[in-house]
Amino acid sequence: MKRATPRGPSLFEAARGREGDPLAERLRPRSLGEVLGQRHLLGPGKLLARAIQEDRVPSMILWGPPGCGKTTLARVVAESTRARFVPYSAVLGGVPELRELLKEAREARGYRSERTILFIDEIHRFNKSQQDALLPAVEAGDVVLIGATTENPSFAINAALLSRSRVFHLEALGEDEVRALCRRAMEDERGLGALGLRPTEPALDAILAIAQGDGRRALGVLEAAVAHARSVDPAGSELKREHVEASGEGVTLIHDKGGEEHYNLSSALIKSMRGSDPDAALYYLYRLLEAGDDPLFLARRMIIFASEDIGNADPRALQVAVAADQAFQRVGMPEGAYPLAHACLYLACAPKSDGVKRAMKAVQEALALGSLPVPRKLRNAPTRLMKEDGYGEGYAYAHDHEGHVIPGEVYLPDRLEGSVFYEPSGEGFERWIRERLGALRQKV
Repeated sequence: MKRATPRGPSLFEAARGREGDPLAERLRPRSLGEVLGQRHLLGPGKLLARAIQEDRVPSMILWGPPGCGKTTLARVVAESTRARFVPYSAVLGGVPELRELLKEAREARGYRSERTILFIDEIHRFNKSQQDALLPAVEAGDVVLIGATTENPSFAINAALLSRSRVFHLEALGEDEVRALCRRAMEDERGLGALGLRPTEPALDAILAIAQGDGRRALGVLEAAVAHARSVDPAGSELKREHVEASGEGVTLIHDKGGEEHYNLSSALIKSMRGSDPDAALYYLYRLLEAGDDPLFLARRMIIFASEDIGNADPRALQVAVAADQAFQRVGMPEGAYPLAHACLYLACAPKSDGVKRAMKAVQEALALGSLPVPRKLRNAPTRLMKEDGYGEGYAYAHDHEGHVIPGEVYLPDRLEGSVFYEPSGEGFERWIRERLGALRQKV
């Protein structure tokens, strides 16, 4: 296999198994068969597996959470392809260096008919101009691009580059896969096999809870736990839960304030409140708070929700949401979590109606008819000239009539007469509104 010589240290130049390398590096899979997880992409007959096995890898974006195997797949490609494999870091490199690599790839293709696979780790860190620099080479076929990213490609990768690449969505490792990875590490001579330790199930359970599907983190925790176990009991034969707990690692909530996980959790919070599940709503609220999300963002979302998803089914919902926002701004964290939780639970338990939202949408559609003239009887007439022109003529004062309503009176522009925008639900207070409006509209 031929390789280009990249400028600066290669991502893959360290020899596997070298003393001092992290456990995750020593245990990097050497073939497709050693890769754990991603069966939806690498199972028998799957597109990506066939492409790697047949050495016809297309330009692709490997998208997935940390520790799911993106760089591992790139390494498998490096080991199996007959093309030049050029690893490149979006964190360390710049446009001039990238252009030089693309020039070399173009020359290799033209002079030696040699393909170049360019692997860019953390490709989402490239700005627009850096990503644009890749386009001509990818489009011309001078390089096959493999980009790895933890960010949603829809937002992190230019549309033009995305359209020229296949996107493969990798998933976090499942519990069985992380467990198998840890067992492999404890048995493999490249890993910790020479130590003769056997992991207990409680120890593996503790590692699973900390790793949360991140294989690299699982191996890091395992390595630290084994080091601790050997320091306290050099002759011990088991890795126990207390060794893992004493390694100093703890559960970290996965979150990115400006990225996909922020919006996933926010969406889950809103949909749980909409679905009247106070338990799920409170869970997602606290996931966001504990991960450091902006509490005022959450308060704003609940204020919007109070009108959008509850509305007149319970008019007090908006008061509760606004009060929670004001209370939080006065109190701050950590006590400010109380009014936010209070509002979250109230909104989740309140009767629901999207009547306000539907009415707003219906009115917006009516506005497409343009600026329809206001009926003359409803127009303001502050001057004699306007009165003489008929402004305000024929207007009837509702409070002078029984029930403070004038049966049959029309207030909409002529072209919209008879239109109904607001249709109350039968939930909560809107049930009374629906009955009242139904009776009024029958009198028209």
